[in-house]
Amino acid sequence: MTNSPDERGAELRELFFETSQELLQALNEEALKLEKNPGDEEIVRSIRRTVHTLKGDSAACGLRELSELAHQFEDALSLEGTHSHAAVAEIAFATADIFTEMIAAYRKNSKLPGTKALSKRIEELTAAPKKAKTQVAKKVAVKAGKKASAKTLAKPGAKSAVKSAPAAKAPFKSVAQWTEYEKLAMSKAQADGQDVLHVIAKIDPHCAMPIAGRQLVQNAVGTMGPVIAVRPDPKSPAASKHVEFLLASMQTPDQIAAKCKIPTIVEEVTVDVLLRASAVAKPEAPAGLAPEESLEADAAASSSSPQAAATAASVSATQENLLRVEAGRIDNVLNLVGELIIGKSMLAQALNEFSKRYPKELLRGKFADAMAFQSRVLNDLQRSVMKIRMVPVDQLFRRFPRMVRDVSRQCGREVELVVSGQDTDLDKGILDAIAEPLTHLVRNAISHGIESPEERRKAGKAAQGMVKLNAYHQGNQVIVEVIDDGRGIDAQKIRTKAIEMGLTTPDEAAKLTEQETLNFIFRPGFSTAEQVTEVSGRGVGMDVVQSVLHRLKASVSLETRLGQGTTFRLKLPLTLAIIKALLFWVEQRLYAIPLNAVLEIARTVETEVHQVDNYEVLQLRNQVLPLLRLGRPAIEGDRKGKLFVLVITVAEKKYGLIVDSLEGEEELVIKALDDQTFSTDLVSGASILGDGRVVLILNLPAVVEHVARLRPQEMGQTNSGLLLTHTDRMRLAMTPAVGGQA
Repeated sequence: MTNSPDERGAELRELFFETSQELLQALNEEALKLEKNPGDEEIVRSIRRTVHTLKGDSAACGLRELSELAHQFEDALSLEGTHSHAAVAEIAFATADIFTEMIAAYRKNSKLPGTKALSKRIEELTAAPKKAKTQVAKKVAVKAGKKASAKTLAKPGAKSAVKSAPAAKAPFKSVAQWTEYEKLAMSKAQADGQDVLHVIAKIDPHCAMPIAGRQLVQNAVGTMGPVIAVRPDPKSPAASKHVEFLLASMQTPDQIAAKCKIPTIVEEVTVDVLLRASAVAKPEAPAGLAPEESLEADAAASSSSPQAAATAASVSATQENLLRVEAGRIDNVLNLVGELIIGKSMLAQALNEFSKRYPKELLRGKFADAMAFQSRVLNDLQRSVMKIRMVPVDQLFRRFPRMVRDVSRQCGREVELVVSGQDTDLDKGILDAIAEPLTHLVRNAISHGIESPEERRKAGKAAQGMVKLNAYHQGNQVIVEVIDDGRGIDAQKIRTKAIEMGLTTPDEAAKLTEQETLNFIFRPGFSTAEQVTEVSGRGVGMDVVQSVLHRLKASVSLETRLGQGTTFRLKLPLTLAIIKALLFWVEQRLYAIPLNAVLEIARTVETEVHQVDNYEVLQLRNQVLPLLRLGRPAIEGDRKGKLFVLVITVAEKKYGLIVDSLEGEEELVIKALDDQTFSTDLVSGASILGDGRVVLILNLPAVVEHVARLRPQEMGQTNSGLLLTHTDRMRLAMTPAVGGQA
């Protein structure tokens, strides 16, 4: 069963919306290159090809406004004299921005942005070359006229000869303009091995029924091949005088003219070849098209050398091996793999019970072999699906050169962007989620970190600052760094601002370490900017960075040196779907944390836990370890009980997590919980074990932050305990209680 035209059109639009992002990214990159190398004709041609593709694809989807604007810009780039124009790069940037806004409006079926200002800039770009070309043509015509006059006057009787010469019959002049759809159909017909011909049939003025005669001509033309277009409209007054066709055919022009020459109906027939089917010769551009508008012409030019042809063949083969799949489909497959892993745990649990009940049963070995084989295949399947979801971080890093260029201009800075590790793979979902945090960090690095050129010169630095994006794997995590060589962050200034905002007291601030002081920048509304600008100063951004990373079970840390620069380091999990976890018990409840966050497991007793400024700490191998207690503190009469302490790392800092007992390691399939299911951000998700038990997965950065925000006196009131209790087992609701208060 075939889809309806409306459904096919919707699918075509969705495909265009997806592929257009790559084209817009390419347009931005090419504009950046042109800005650094103004007048480079090869870059201009590359921009023109990108705009041409956008024009054709948008026209095929019926996005007329976008197609017309792209056509106007492409025409401007085709004119000689615009290549060296300094404004081409600026207009390319503006065009990319307008295209982005228009595509977003098409997606949402909202009002399109205005394009008059951009159209005017494009017209101004083309005005100078056209004017210069006209002046040259006039000069040539004047010279030619003078020579002709001199020759005419030199010959006796020439004047009378001119007068007596009969007037030549003026050929019929076509005024037809082909639409973008028709131009695409012409290119397709040429690719299919057919000539594209322009047929003009002039209706005999003595024809009694010109409209019926027009239909007869159209029927005759239709027998020679597919008719792409017919002009003019049948209701037009000109329809009774002539008719024009765009015809795709393998017949010769003489054969077509003979077929259309109908006595008493057609007075004259003209057949012109617009595009030839030959792939060797460079075709002429069809009427109404710019000389360079034919994609085939560009292809012929680019494949003139054997090396270029080999490269084109390689690219074509690579594209044929690519398959575009919606991310939701991969998520469904990954979800099914997760269910299989839960099923594997259930089978393993059943096998253990079977072995205990029937220890001498011979079938136990066969069951164990089958389970081991299934486990290997399932692990391979899981890794394969995970690799499908992995994409290089270059997909995200490619957005930043244009952004750095715009923000640095707004702030009056000179900034160079350096990118490394762009081939590092990361889960597509995580990559999309960190786009906003990374944007905030880069903008802040330019507006807060990099000094003005004058300041840098006074400090003995180069006038141009540097912002670096770096990514690399570290264990089963991905590290993304934003590094600048600017002024650094002044911890004393942060401390003073925190006191002014009431986030801490002078006495408490004096006891804070430098790292604890720097962490104030992640508080909502915190900013040290002296004035609010378009880029920074509102105190919005860094808190967004931390909140987004917490949702991803990731963390952010920073290192800074005054006068030398700052490094923000994002630690991201490879995936959000399946993790290796350590399970433990707290007050007869089962919890889990990511295994990669656990550095070691220590044993101690309550008497080894000490109070420092009302915080609980443990001395572990000559190091003071801050403790996080998930349950109620021990009462005075039970201070000799043994404790398990999980030494974890969060944001480059070590903490001790006090738990009652350990359950073991397990591979967990994370199930997201919505806001109606539980009422705290201390839990990042849940999982189901093989025996049907539900385990909650703690969000360690949120747990640490929750404890850090409690003041010492509050910690003293709660006996330094962070109590996590279930309020509704069936709904998996979880409420943090401090000192018995929810």
